[in-house]
Amino acid sequence: MKRGIITALVIILAIAGIVLVLTNNKKKNAAKTAIVAQGSGAISVRTSVIEKQAINLDFSANGTFAPNQELNFLSENAGRVTKIYVEEGDRVTKGQSLARVDAEILNTDKETAEANLQNAVRDEARYSSSFKTGGVTQQQLDQARLMVQNAKLRLQSTQRKVSDANIKSPINGIVNKKYIEVGAFVNAQGTQMFELVDVSKLKLKVSVNESQVANLKVGDQVQIKSNVFPTDDYVGKITFIAAKADASLNFPIEIMVENNKKNTIKAGMYGTAIFKFPGQAPTLTIPRGSFVGSVSSNQIFVLGEGNKAVLRKVVAGRILGENVEILDGLKEGETVIISGQINLIDGTPVAPVK
Repeated sequence: MKRGIITALVIILAIAGIVLVLTNNKKKNAAKTAIVAQGSGAISVRTSVIEKQAINLDFSANGTFAPNQELNFLSENAGRVTKIYVEEGDRVTKGQSLARVDAEILNTDKETAEANLQNAVRDEARYSSSFKTGGVTQQQLDQARLMVQNAKLRLQSTQRKVSDANIKSPINGIVNKKYIEVGAFVNAQGTQMFELVDVSKLKLKVSVNESQVANLKVGDQVQIKSNVFPTDDYVGKITFIAAKADASLNFPIEIMVENNKKNTIKAGMYGTAIFKFPGQAPTLTIPRGSFVGSVSSNQIFVLGEGNKAVLRKVVAGRILGENVEILDGLKEGETVIISGQINLIDGTPVAPVK
């Protein structure tokens, strides 16, 4: 019995504590909103007199550097690796031999293709001579000529494969990774052999929002800073602007940067793009929180005669940080209500709070 009474008292005390905390929180929230009922019934609000201000469109965006070109080099023919001419970290040029695959089988195929072509040419000559005397039909002669063409194509294919026995770099770059060793067997399905990267130029990948991307275009020059080399100044050029926003409603952008400073930037390092724009003419702006609900509502409250809230329809322009450009519906010198709108309707008496 005593245990039950103690349990009941604990529950009652806990409930009382919760009620006390909720009551205190409610009082604190009411104080923070600065919306206090006045003796006259007016609602306390904060206001701001609107005037034209100069707009600063400059901004910066962080991203990572990616190689200009990145290639995972795969084998095209089956065979055993007999020689490797490069090591990891070596700089290579386009067309340079990287390795050699044993071409013994390929050479045999080439010799067979050459013999088949010679036979096909002789057969065509015999059929052509017999056709003149009526010994064969036109169809048989055409078939012999087709055999010659097929034999030529097979020989070209085997010659290409023999040439491919010398694995050559398709790009200028650096051997970032070597996946094979001498004696390893590679197959025609594409064994990974080398990872090649070109870092003579780098792509800085950043994302910007809708108001920022509206002021950018392909070809614009951008100042670039590297986080690990802060004293070096780089200049990049915008080479790509996404036509569609990503899942976070930002637009991916790529900036090409010449990696020709004394301190070489590595792919994967962090960088900052600094976008600068000419000075803009002063324009009307209001705090973003002035809108009823959200900026998309295009509705605000202005302070009317007799200190009454007047609902006003405006046309919003660019979102500039915590401010929003107003294109129409508001004049310089008018007073806008910037907080307390949640308790207002058109014509509500208000008391501006300093």
